[in-house]
Amino acid sequence: MSAKGKIARAAGLMSIATFISRILGYVKDMILARYFGATASADVFFVAFRIPNLLRELFAEGSMSSAFIPVVTEYQTKHGKDEANRLVKAAFIFILIFVGIICIFGIIFAPAIVSAIAPGFLKEPEKFSNTVLLTRIMFPFLLFISLAAMTMGALNTRGVFFVPALAPATLNIVIIVCVLTLSMQFTNPIIAVAIGVTIGGLVQFLIQIPSFFKQGYSLFRRQRAEDRGQKTSLSFWHPGLKRIGLLIIPSTAGLAVAQINIFISTILASYLPEGSITYLYYSMRLIHFPVGIFGVAMGMAVLPALSEHSVKGEMEKVKEDFSFALRLLFFITVPAMVGLIALNVPIVSTLFQRGKFGYAATIGTSDALIFYSLGIWAIVGVRVITATFYSMQDTRTPVKVAAATMITNVIISLLLISPMKHNGLAFANAIASSCNFILLFYFLRKKLGGIGTKRIASSFGKTLAASLVMGGVGWFITRSEIWSLSGYGLKKAAHLGTAIIICGLVYMLLSYLLKNEEIGYIIKKVKEKLRRRRYAY
Repeated sequence: MSAKGKIARAAGLMSIATFISRILGYVKDMILARYFGATASADVFFVAFRIPNLLRELFAEGSMSSAFIPVVTEYQTKHGKDEANRLVKAAFIFILIFVGIICIFGIIFAPAIVSAIAPGFLKEPEKFSNTVLLTRIMFPFLLFISLAAMTMGALNTRGVFFVPALAPATLNIVIIVCVLTLSMQFTNPIIAVAIGVTIGGLVQFLIQIPSFFKQGYSLFRRQRAEDRGQKTSLSFWHPGLKRIGLLIIPSTAGLAVAQINIFISTILASYLPEGSITYLYYSMRLIHFPVGIFGVAMGMAVLPALSEHSVKGEMEKVKEDFSFALRLLFFITVPAMVGLIALNVPIVSTLFQRGKFGYAATIGTSDALIFYSLGIWAIVGVRVITATFYSMQDTRTPVKVAAATMITNVIISLLLISPMKHNGLAFANAIASSCNFILLFYFLRKKLGGIGTKRIASSFGKTLAASLVMGGVGWFITRSEIWSLSGYGLKKAAHLGTAIIICGLVYMLLSYLLKNEEIGYIIKKVKEKLRRRRYAY
C-alpha cells in the first residue's frame, strides 16, 4: 500500500472510532443538559473539569503526539522493536511517578487553582467550594488519561489506530452510567459526573491493555537475562526518555500557551451572566466533532508516516504527505464548518433543548457556535502542520507561534467581551486560531521549501465554494418554528438528518463538477475496493 493509502486508511479507521466516541459524547452532553441545563451546577462542573483537562492536554495526549511517537518511531526504525519496547516501559514508569505526584499536589492545592482560573466564583462561597470538591475528585483522571495516551502512542507506532481511537468512547459510557445511577445518591447530583470522569479515565487506559500486550509491549515484566546489564530491570533510565523529555519541554510550553487561551475565556466568562460558561462549553463541544473526528485523526495518522520519512531523510516524501493530508482534511472539514454555521440552531435544539435546557440556552449556544466555527479550518490545519514539525523533532517553532497567537487572543478577547459578551470570546478564539495556522504554514514553507501552496490553495478554494452553496441549501430547508420548541426529538432529528443528507449530496455533486482533486481520489479508492471485493468472490 502506498504512503498516501496508509495515511488515508489510518485516518479513516481513527475517524470511524472517533465518530463513535463523539456520538456517545453527545449522548452524554444531552443527558447533562437534561439533568443540569445551563445552571450554576453545570458552570461549576465545566470549570472544575477544565483543570485536569488542561493538564491532560499538556502531559498526556499533546505530549504523546509531539515527542513520544517520533522518538519511539526513531528507535523502532534504527534499533528494532525490543529497544522501542524498553523505551515505552521506561516512559510508563516515569508517567506513573511524575504525573502521580502532580495529582497529589493538585488535590492539596485545589482551592488555589480554582481561585486562579475562576476568580468570579470567590463571591459565591458555595459555588467556589463545590468547584474545589469536583476538582479534587477529578484530579486522578489526569494520571489515568496520561497512561491511556501513552498506550495510544505506543500502539500508533505499530500501526494500530482503531482501538486507541475507540478508547475515549468508554469515558463517555462510564459518565452516562454514573449520571443515571448515582446522581440521585448525592445531595449535589453533579458529583456523580465527576466520579464518572475519574473512573472513565481508568477504563480508557485498561481497554487498550490487551492490544498493548499483543504488540509485544510490557509494563512491569522483568527484562531478559541478557538485558539485565543495563541500569535497572524496569528500564527506568533509558536514553530515549531524555530525548522525549527534551522535546516535551518546548511542546508542553506551546500547548500551555494554547490552553491559556481557553483559561482566559474561562476567567473572563466567570464575570459574565450565569450560563455563559455553559454556552461556550456546549458550542466548543460541537466544533470538536469535526476537529476530533477529522483533525485529530489525521494529525495522529500522518505523524508516524512523517516521522519515518524524516528519520530516513526523505524530505520530499514529507512534503508530499503533508500536502496530501492537508488537502484531504480541508475537503472533509470545511463543509462541516459551513454546516455548523448554517444549521446552528437546528443542531443545538435537536441535541440539547430538553429539560432544564430551554430555547434561551439554545440561542446562547448557537450564537457562540457560529463564531467558534469560523476557526475550524485553522484548528484542523494546525494539527497537520504541527505533526509535520514534530516529525522533524522541531517542537520549538510551534511554541513561538502559539505565544504570538495567545497575545492576539487576549487582546481581541478584551476588546470584544464588552460588546459581544460570550460570543466575543468565541470569535477571539477563531481569529487567534486563524493567525496560528497562517504563521505556522509560513514557517513550515520556509523550512521545507515548496510544499505545494498553489495546489493547496486551489483545492481549498473549490472546497469553500462548494461548501458555501451547500450551506445556503441547508439554511433554506431548515427554516421552521419547531426549533424553538422543547421536545419533539424524533421530528427534529428527522428534519435535521434529512437536511444533512441533502447537503452532503449537494456538496459531493458540486465538488465533482468543480473537478476537485480530492473527490477524484476518494472515487478512485472506492472503485479499487469494489473491484477487489468483486474479484474476491
